[in-house]
Amino acid sequence: MAKRIKTKFVGVRYREHPNRKQGIRPDRYFTIRYKLHGKDKEEAIGWSSQGITAQIANARLSEIIENQRTGQGAQSLTEKKDLLKAKREKEQADKEQHDKENISFCSFFNNIYFPITQTSKKTKTCKSEQSYFKNWIEPVFKDLSFKDITPFHCEKLKKKLLSAGKAPRTLQYIFAIIRQVWNMARRDGLISTESPTKHVSVPKIDNKRLRFLTHDETDVLLSELSKRSLQLHDMSLLALHCGLRAGEIYSLTWNEINLDRGLITVKDTKSGHNRPAFMTQAVKEMLAGRKQLADNKIVFPDRHGKKIERISNAFSRAVTQLGFNDGIADHRQKVVFHTLRHTFASWLVQGGTDLYTVQKLMGHSTFEMVQRYAHLSEGTLQKAIENMEKNMALENNVIELKQKRG
Repeated sequence: MAKRIKTKFVGVRYREHPNRKQGIRPDRYFTIRYKLHGKDKEEAIGWSSQGITAQIANARLSEIIENQRTGQGAQSLTEKKDLLKAKREKEQADKEQHDKENISFCSFFNNIYFPITQTSKKTKTCKSEQSYFKNWIEPVFKDLSFKDITPFHCEKLKKKLLSAGKAPRTLQYIFAIIRQVWNMARRDGLISTESPTKHVSVPKIDNKRLRFLTHDETDVLLSELSKRSLQLHDMSLLALHCGLRAGEIYSLTWNEINLDRGLITVKDTKSGHNRPAFMTQAVKEMLAGRKQLADNKIVFPDRHGKKIERISNAFSRAVTQLGFNDGIADHRQKVVFHTLRHTFASWLVQGGTDLYTVQKLMGHSTFEMVQRYAHLSEGTLQKAIENMEKNMALENNVIELKQKRG
């Protein structure tokens, strides 16, 4: 062990490095020696090459001895280091908490919420959310932190949207984005209060499609579509006979088609769950014909062999040509591609199919979503009562006959 050399300061010693120099002298390593709780304790101060001198070491020792005398402050260098470390950690934690509490809504959306959303939501949904955020939310919220956003700012956003002629549904969607961002920040401990949108009234809307087509109307429409685009005709037939959404038709691949069983496995649904769709004979023949000519895994590819992004304008032109929307102002009554899916459900109910079965065939997540078709089954319900009465009369006749024979 290297020899400890005393200095002119009591309790301050050093040892010399065997070959490393500090100027012309060997580098010195200073330590201090003192009593702690009645026992000798020696602690390192540092090398002279690090700027440590005997005077500095003595000042550290004097501080420790004074702290022991007064009973205040660190009683040893180790304790002092621990206190300084704890202080730095607390300052860092306080800074991080301050930064968390003062992070702006917009910064959180861009750096945390949106990257996470991209891993769990469809690309189309992410693009819509980002567009609504950039065009409407960000200009109002700007650099405001969560704690500074109040219902007033949401009211301001609401007024801006309605003044711009945006539909109530758009307002609902934008407020839903704000709630989702807010709830994620709340989950992460950035905020503890509920979303300010909860305290702002939003116009209620009934956006449900009401229009459905008759069999004669669909025959005319399909005939017109076949003249304009055979693929559009086939997609429309699939929506009409199997109740598929446009997005489900876009994503359909031949791996999901079982012609032998007349079964389609519908994936990438709105509810997030796969569901079966059953082919009519017309659909089965249509798909069989397409498969013979198929050179792509996608059932209905675009002209470049890729997935279709939207319904061709040929559909709306066909509807216009047939005059289906003439004189109709209510958008819920207008014929659009989604009307075909609505027609599918309406025909099922009119044919006597119970609403629970319709729900499963449509892929609705809740029973409430098929309640709009309930009025179409009133005739079926009345017929059920009539059948019950017939059965009751028949049972009464049997009882009377038994009583007579008895």
